[in-house]
Amino acid sequence: MTQRLEGKKALITGAGSGIGGAIAELFAREGADLALLDMDAEAVVRLSQDLHAQTGRRCLPLHADVTDAARINACFAETVDTLGRIDILINCAGVNVFRDPLTLEAAEWDRCFDVNLRGAWHCISAALPSMLANGYGHVVNIASVHGHKIIPGSFPYPVAKHGLIGLTRSLGIEYASRGIRVNSISPGLIMTPAAERWLASCPDPEAERQRQADLLPGKRIGEPSEVAYTALFLASDEARFINATDILIDGGRSQLYHA
Repeated sequence: MTQRLEGKKALITGAGSGIGGAIAELFAREGADLALLDMDAEAVVRLSQDLHAQTGRRCLPLHADVTDAARINACFAETVDTLGRIDILINCAGVNVFRDPLTLEAAEWDRCFDVNLRGAWHCISAALPSMLANGYGHVVNIASVHGHKIIPGSFPYPVAKHGLIGLTRSLGIEYASRGIRVNSISPGLIMTPAAERWLASCPDPEAERQRQADLLPGKRIGEPSEVAYTALFLASDEARFINATDILIDGGRSQLYHA
C-alpha cells in the first residue's frame, strides 16, 4: 500500500458491509484511523477488530441510525475524543425505496429522505465543527446514478439522490474558502450484498444477473472496491482542487442510448 491517508482520521457511515465496508478496508490499508458507523452493531465491531488486527490502525465501532441527529452528534463527539479530530467523512449509509408514486405511503417517503438526504446532512453538520476548527476536511457523499438518470419504478429514491448531489454542490461552494471540500460519487449497479439479495429474489437470478451485465458497455457489474478507490482519491490530498463535483461510476451505462 502507498499510505495515501497516513495520519488521517476518517468517519465512514454505512460501514458494516458493501461499499462502506470496502471503503473502510481500503482506508485502513492506506493509513487512516477510522470510526465505523452502522446500524448493525455486530458488523462494525467485527470489522473494526479485523482491520485493527490486519493494519494496526485505530478503529472505533459506532452503532447509530443516521436519522437520529442526537445520536449522530454523540458519535461524532466520541470520534473526536478518541481520534483527536475528523479529517474525512464518507456518507455511505442509504436505503432503497422503490414504490409506485400513487401507492407510496408517507412513512416510506419519510424514511427515504430521512436516511438518504437528511441523514447525510446530520453527519456533515456534526463533522463540520472539527473540520472548520482545523481548516481542513473532505466530505464524500455516496449518491447514485439515480441522481442523474431516471429509471421507471424507482420513485422516490431518485428524488433523494438528486437532493444529495445538490447538497454536495451547495456545501462544496459554501465552505471552499475555509479548507473544506465536498464531493460525491454516483455508483451504478454494484455487486453489494443488497444487490445480491435483489438478484436472489428474481425468478431466475442467473438470467437476471446476465441481463444486467449485458446492459453495461463492459459486460460486467461493478465491484465495491472500484467505488472505494474513487472515494480514496477524492478523500486524499491528490484531489485537493476537486470540489462540489460528482463522479459517475457506472461502467458508462448512463451514457449509452438504449433504442
